[in-house]
Amino acid sequence: MIKELSFWKWLGLLALALLLSMLLYGFAGMVEFIPHGWLYCLVCLAVSGLMIILYAVFVKVFESQPAQDLPLWKWSAHTVAGLGMGLGYFCVVTGILALAGAYKVTGVNVPGLELLCSFCFFSIVAVGEEILFRGVLFRWLDEKWGFWVAILVSALVFGLIHITNPGGTLWSSIAIAIEAGLLLGAAYKWSGTLWIPIGIHWAWNFSQGNLFGFLVSGQEAGESLLQAQIDGADWLTGGAFGAEASVVAVVVGLAVSVWLIWRIYRK
Repeated sequence: MIKELSFWKWLGLLALALLLSMLLYGFAGMVEFIPHGWLYCLVCLAVSGLMIILYAVFVKVFESQPAQDLPLWKWSAHTVAGLGMGLGYFCVVTGILALAGAYKVTGVNVPGLELLCSFCFFSIVAVGEEILFRGVLFRWLDEKWGFWVAILVSALVFGLIHITNPGGTLWSSIAIAIEAGLLLGAAYKWSGTLWIPIGIHWAWNFSQGNLFGFLVSGQEAGESLLQAQIDGADWLTGGAFGAEASVVAVVVGLAVSVWLIWRIYRK
């Protein structure tokens, strides 16, 4: 259906989809008014589930088809695979920074409920942004104009929205576009599901902020498993934006993106 729409109808429906996604994502931010604890964790997971259901309903109503990128029989395997990829990504980035002398562990924090709260909160971020940028923007561009337009435009937009974050610069936005926008778009196209990019995004934020102690897109993530001393030039460490603005993260993310794109074309 999307491919058959005229340009202006397509653009209008895309604008509506993006607006609804942003409103839903903004509404989900209200969970921050709930005190951290078990209830907070449950509400975060419930909100993430509700966002997925509403996306499926939106696709069914406006596209007259089921949401083919949400196959229930793949949700567990693909989400776990995505979580592993996101965690692995930041293990590699942190390992390289440690070898370069820019990252030194100074202490270990005993895991507590606060870490679980952060983990559950980042499910909302991952689900909301992946629905918006991969489920809607990437998929619709892909169906209308093809893979390369979809991955480049969605990556660029994804990077630019982070320029308003604390410590955000033109470089940090370019870095996010290259390392994350391309990687998540390629992961979505390669897997054919939202579950893998959701898992990657989820573990990406949680691991960098709450496992390794970096800023997450310029923002404090709260309690972290490792306390670390991060020293070095901004191009290496990411400076006030965090490791996502590090040239190391860009190179690693680009390498994974190229590998995924190669896998796409092999399929």
